[in-house]
Amino acid sequence: MPSARRDRGHRSRPRRLPSRERKPAFAARARDARAPERRLVIIRTAFVSTYPPRRCGIATFTHDLAAVTPDSQIAVLHPTGPALPYDLKVRHRIRRDDRASYLEVAENLNRAVDVVSIQHEYGIWGGEDGDNVLDFAGALRIPAVATLHTVLREPTPHMRSILTELASLTRSMVVMSRSAANLLTSVYGVNRNSIQVIPHGVPNVPLVDPATAKPSLGIDGRDVILSFGLLGPGKGYELAIAALPAVVAAHPSVLYVILGATHPDLVAREGETYRKSLIALVDRLGLGKHVQFVDRYVGRNELIHWLEAADVYVTPYPNLGQIVSGTLSYAMGAGRAVVSTPFAYATELLADGRGVLVASVSSDALAAGLNTVLGDANLRGAIGRRAYAYSRRMLWSAVGAAYASLFADVVSQTAPATVAQRTGVPILA
Repeated sequence: MPSARRDRGHRSRPRRLPSRERKPAFAARARDARAPERRLVIIRTAFVSTYPPRRCGIATFTHDLAAVTPDSQIAVLHPTGPALPYDLKVRHRIRRDDRASYLEVAENLNRAVDVVSIQHEYGIWGGEDGDNVLDFAGALRIPAVATLHTVLREPTPHMRSILTELASLTRSMVVMSRSAANLLTSVYGVNRNSIQVIPHGVPNVPLVDPATAKPSLGIDGRDVILSFGLLGPGKGYELAIAALPAVVAAHPSVLYVILGATHPDLVAREGETYRKSLIALVDRLGLGKHVQFVDRYVGRNELIHWLEAADVYVTPYPNLGQIVSGTLSYAMGAGRAVVSTPFAYATELLADGRGVLVASVSSDALAAGLNTVLGDANLRGAIGRRAYAYSRRMLWSAVGAAYASLFADVVSQTAPATVAQRTGVPILA
């Protein structure tokens, strides 16, 4: 297969030479009592990503991270279609399928901020497999950090070349799990010293008894299993529904709530065909009284209320290579007992008794896991408490601080004089 460079040879993309050495962002530093005291410097940061009101997980992630990042702004990846009512943090708009727009916004950011945070998933960027991200990153003359929301175990040659070249154009790459970091080194050849593991953020919510949250949702007295997110194939809803007859036999009051609107891109392609197929499966299995579809996009407060009402959260993902799940993170942050297929992210986060991993991607295995947790209130509570305690390191305040430290480090390594001239305060490396 032709290399990515030959595929894109008709473009004269600005290039930036990779640095010879990268220091780990969180390397320990020797401290001298006589050294000048480090003073806080606000780093001007631009996030390049999708953004609300667009409905996608990366847009929500970026909104929440920007909210805990001082002096931040958004360069939004705007899809084809009508204008959206973005909030005031959005200072720049990149027309997704217009290469010139990427170069224009990159040049504007060169003059406006100190560091750029690139949110990467192949589908949100324009070009073949989203390779316009390379045009954008290559046009930057300021340091950039890439947060990777997808790291494929078996990428196509072109997809692999995109991530390896993006690594050469950025100062650091952030992933949300150790398994993703290992893939970057073993499959993509990225230097481990340039990779940072920062967890997916979660809101700070109290740990509550589900029984107190159920009445206001009209599900009092039910054993509630919950999944949430934008509805679409690949998330294992069929597997969870197929597991329910065995769960209902053991727990007749069980209710599986599938919370969320259908993904807007899927609706644009095929309407509600996928949701209708799930409803048909429910009807075919005679589960009409045990499955509830909440067909709407819910805000954070309503989402948290549903999480609080859940006895069990289920992530039945069939793709065992999945390296991040914001919904699983949120469930842990609410202290829910999670039952999951053994995909990479779940295997890492639910270790040490923080959840239940079923043995295989099968309806029988999932049913057995659900029945075990639903049938033992003490086990359920213990799992939830361990998950909740672990998730305190995932609070958005802690995640924001980790990113702020990383941004300050990459700026100190590449442009300390520029920031010192603007602020009057030196950045100490």
